[in-house]
Amino acid sequence: VEMRPAGALASTQASGRMALAEIIQHIQLVQEVMHTVMKPDVHYGIIPGTDKPTLYKNGAEVLCMVFRIAQSYEVIDMSTPDTVRYRSVCTGTHQMSGLTLGSGMGEASSGEAKYKWRKAYDEEFNSTPENLRRIKQGKYTTKQVRTEPADLANTILKMANKRANMAMVLNV
Repeated sequence: VEMRPAGALASTQASGRMALAEIIQHIQLVQEVMHTVMKPDVHYGIIPGTDKPTLYKNGAEVLCMVFRIAQSYEVIDMSTPDTVRYRSVCTGTHQMSGLTLGSGMGEASSGEAKYKWRKAYDEEFNSTPENLRRIKQGKYTTKQVRTEPADLANTILKMANKRANMAMVLNV
């Protein structure tokens, strides 16, 4: 992979637009990275229920490395006494020039179904108050209890940051 000097990152025509040759070169570099470095189902893939390939976290990390994008995060704590909730803004900065390339926003909450409930075995399920338990019907019947939001604070923070990072990479 050929990297241009830091000043070349922002080179544009007098009009402020990228030259056609620069756009083509940029697209070719992304395609070359996709074909030579990125692997299907590792760096990108089709998520069930969708019809287009989706960029995975591993793929976003490769693109950040190739284009020398450093990430920084600003986290806003929007938690309440009953819910842990974070909004994160990820800013991508070019490592060589310090130029801000773009940003993305992500949010996560203990109110999301995947965090709100966890599997429980009979003894724990039966000893949990009715308003804090449920039986989830699906392919399998699963007994679940309400998760303590504070136990997931770090996981939820990381998910908000991951979502913001993915949005930033796609935007940049």
